[in-house]
Amino acid sequence: MNVLATGGTVFCIIGGALIIGLLIAWSAIKIVPEYQRLVVFRLGRVLQQPKGPGIVFIFPGIDTVKWVDLREQIREVPHQVSITKDNAPISIDFLWYYKILDPAMSVLQVGNFELSAAGIAATTLRAVIGGIPLDDVLSEREHINNMLRTRLDEVTERWGVKVTNVEIREIIPPREVQEAMNRQMTAERVRRALVTESMGDQEAAKNRAEGTKQAAILTADGEKQSNILRAEGEKQAQALRAEGFAVALDAIFNAAKNVDQKTMTLQYFETLKSVGSSPSTKFIFPMEFTSMLDNFLGKDGKK
Repeated sequence: MNVLATGGTVFCIIGGALIIGLLIAWSAIKIVPEYQRLVVFRLGRVLQQPKGPGIVFIFPGIDTVKWVDLREQIREVPHQVSITKDNAPISIDFLWYYKILDPAMSVLQVGNFELSAAGIAATTLRAVIGGIPLDDVLSEREHINNMLRTRLDEVTERWGVKVTNVEIREIIPPREVQEAMNRQMTAERVRRALVTESMGDQEAAKNRAEGTKQAAILTADGEKQSNILRAEGEKQAQALRAEGFAVALDAIFNAAKNVDQKTMTLQYFETLKSVGSSPSTKFIFPMEFTSMLDNFLGKDGKK
């Protein structure tokens, strides 16, 4: 009976020791991801090189560790009321991005890095905005972003942290300024609309004038071509008439060559007959009458 009790006690002690050993071994093994590092303090003194990535062994009870994330982080600075150079209160919020370059420095040089950086960002924002007029604050965001990033980086550099970017997200000016900006924007849009309308009218007038010009040119060209065609037609018609007249004269001339003196005299008598048939009491004897009779009677008075 005593042997069994002694065996059970030994078994419990061995089991407990194994469990404690496993717990110690488990706490001594750390698996560090690629994007993280371990800053190890051994008996209160920091080791020179951060541990990781991969499996890292530490001594439980001797070593204490701080996890540091090396990825780029983004933090928001909520709305901060700042006074511009011309004493205008505005509310600004922005985002800032940072990345830890030296894990040991980020742990050794500052107690609460993110809280300290947020405070520095807020005070830096007020300092930057205090040296800029309101109009420049509203129109030069990129310049303000660069100034904030530069000043924050100067402070956080000693902590082993790099401020990579600063982006102003929203600027809320005073209500009076917003109303003035709305009126100015409305006036600017009206001005642009008027300018656009006048330019459209100008272009339309130019197009109409150009159309009228082209129409006049086309009309003049058409009239010119028509006159040319009419002149060509008249020329051809005159040539044809002249040619016909010449043919007619040639025909008359050819016919006249075959007509004798007696035929001409008879034709002359026929003309006198027509003249004599008119209701006139006068008688006309042409001077050539006797010569005409000679054509019929002959010089000796015989037919």
